[in-house]
Order: sequence, then structure tokens, then C-alpha cells
Amino acid sequence: MEEFKDGTAVITGAASGIGYALAARFGAEGMNVVMADVEEPALEAAHNKLSDLGVNTIAVKADVSRLEQIQALADRAYDEFGAVDVLCNNAGVSGGSIKPLWEQPTNDWNWVMGVNLWGVIHGIQAFMPRMIAQGTEGHVVNTASTMGLLQGSGIYGVTKHAVVALSEALYQELAGLDAKIGVSVLCPGAVDTNVMDSQRNRPEDLPGDDPPEHIPEDVQQRIDFVRGMLKAGFPPSDMADAVFNGIKERKLYIVPAQPMIKEAIRTRLDNVANERNPSTTDSLLG
Repeated sequence: MEEFKDGTAVITGAASGIGYALAARFGAEGMNVVMADVEEPALEAAHNKLSDLGVNTIAVKADVSRLEQIQALADRAYDEFGAVDVLCNNAGVSGGSIKPLWEQPTNDWNWVMGVNLWGVIHGIQAFMPRMIAQGTEGHVVNTASTMGLLQGSGIYGVTKHAVVALSEALYQELAGLDAKIGVSVLCPGAVDTNVMDSQRNRPEDLPGDDPPEHIPEDVQQRIDFVRGMLKAGFPPSDMADAVFNGIKERKLYIVPAQPMIKEAIRTRLDNVANERNPSTTDSLLG
């Protein structure tokens, strides 16, 4: 995809972090921007900020875990602009308790899977038929994580591995149709966002367990390590630049990550290819 000006981009999770940076980047290229997010006050503020910058943008409150809301998002985008050229299935949450996987509450699984995986599936279901029918060049970007290429990270990692696999399958299927739509899976390393504070948007119908009275020292150390990595991570605008360039170059894998994380990915893939069991030191989270 080479032409962006006057096209239309739809971004979920657009109120903050990588999503807002994507919206701003596509807006700077002269695209119409449809911003979607479940956090309404933050979405309104982000929409106003882009509008003040001269971007032609609309905001739609949408919970990506609800297919009917993403179908309504697609209807609004097409009613407003007549076509969608770039779809960024970006919304995501971190979640799950400090318990081992076999003790994780079903509500935690349902919440994180609903946003991180089903949110991408719903985006594909709602938008792909229309984008294909347009017959024009377009692109789909699914936000995963480098945790979708590494071991560990609990429920979050499960969802992100699934998004990578889904994106690879979508890439192959569209290529088999000779469709003009490219696919990228964004696997960021450490990025300075508020994803660790996702509980603020947890739905009332999927309540979590009460916070533990005491967090084991080793678990607290991992939490602090991850928070520290994110705080020192790339600015979201770097991810938006990587996505924009990846779309132009029709890259399937977009992996803007720190050298330490890239090396961990290489180690993991080498373990797989050589049928070698990983050690705990192969995981960034210990």
C-alpha cells in the first residue's frame, strides 16, 4: 500500500498508547481516522486533540469483545467515509492474577481472551468482507506483542501467541485470493504505555478476585521489573512509525523491540527448531 492521503484508517484502542499514536500518524498522512475505544472520557479527549490538529476524525465507543459493537463500528466507518483502507485491531489489556495458569479464574480468561484475541477476530469478521469487496489496496494490522513470540507471561502470552498465528493464517488466505490487502502483526517490545493498568476498564460482568493481602517477593520483583521495562521503553510514536513503514513495505512481521528482547526471540525459535527444552533464564519474566 503506497497511497494514504484521503484514505480511511480505523483504530481500536485508540484513546491512548500505541492506538493514539497510530491515529495521529495516519492523520498526519492526511487520512480520515475512526477512533474506537471502550474508555469514553479518554476517547473523547484523544478525539478532540486530533481534531484540534486538523485531522478529519470521528470517535466511536466500542468494546471489541462484543461482535455487535464492532459491526456497528464498521457500519459507522463506512457510512461516514464510504471505505476503509487500513484496519488496526489494536485494543488490548494485560490481565490475569498472580496464580498459576491452572488456578486462574475463568473471568480472567474470558476478559483477556475477549479483548486481546476475540477483539481481533471480531475486527476481521466485521471489516474483511467489505474491505475485500472494495477491490482496492488496503492493510490490516493486528497488535500482538513480543510476548506472542516468547515463552511465559500467562494468559496475556496465550492471547498474543494466538494473534500471531491468526495473522499468519490471514496473510496466507488473502494471498491465496490475490487480494490487494496486506497483513501485518505488530509485536512491540517494551513500550511506555499504561497497559499494566488495564483493570480500570474491566467490565462489571467479569469481576476479578480481590487483590491478595500479600504478594510473594519473587512475584513482586517480576511485576516491578515489567513496569520498569515499560517505563523505560520506546515511545508509542516509534511503534506508529514502524507500522506505517511496515505497511508501505508489506511486512507481515513488525517487531520493533529492544536488542535483549530480540535475542530472547532468537533463543526461543532456536529451541523450537532444535527440540530443546527452554530454561527459566530464556524467559524475560524469569
